[in-house]
Amino acid sequence: MTRRIWDISQRLRPDLPVWLGDTAFAAQRTWQMEDGSAVNVSALTLSTHAGSHADAPLHYSAEGVDIASVGLEPYLGECLVVDARGCKGEVRVGDLPHLHSADRVLFRTYDRFPHDAWDPDFTAIAPETIEWLAVQGVKLVGTDAPSLDPQDSKAMDAHKAVLKADMRVLEGLVLDGIEPGCYELIALPLAIAGGDAAPVRAILRELP
Repeated sequence: MTRRIWDISQRLRPDLPVWLGDTAFAAQRTWQMEDGSAVNVSALTLSTHAGSHADAPLHYSAEGVDIASVGLEPYLGECLVVDARGCKGEVRVGDLPHLHSADRVLFRTYDRFPHDAWDPDFTAIAPETIEWLAVQGVKLVGTDAPSLDPQDSKAMDAHKAVLKADMRVLEGLVLDGIEPGCYELIALPLAIAGGDAAPVRAILRELP
């Protein structure tokens, strides 16, 4: 029996909204069949945090490992999607449902993902929530927001809580239409040597 698949990745494109001051996405055709080339080839310019992406520990710690060095196991396996659309400002411990022994937790905070404009007032994840999830054995936390911490955060407390617990992070997922519940997550980051993050093609698959 074929299991249903949901693509929860942003499309990388020239008008992709990015963090203020970060590198805009661009794709330029360097070899073109219409110019006589046997193939089409493109050059890409993008941030490591473009669209749906996985943070490496190096992103928030100078001593942290790069994205090419992290183990892949956290990015594969059963996950729990949590509806956090009613949360204001931050997702707090009291907002969490029963985790059903989930190793991976993804938070849906948007009714409709903002594909065409940057949202500076996204819903963050409280550091205490990260700490509580770590105690429950969660090894990956994901969100449809662009960051675990608020946009104006300087302390980066949620990311520091992730670092302390050695958890993995997915940000910028698209969870429109995804019902709360358990799925199989597949979201492998590109193996960028020295990378502080990497884009992912993230999918959810119906469990057997």
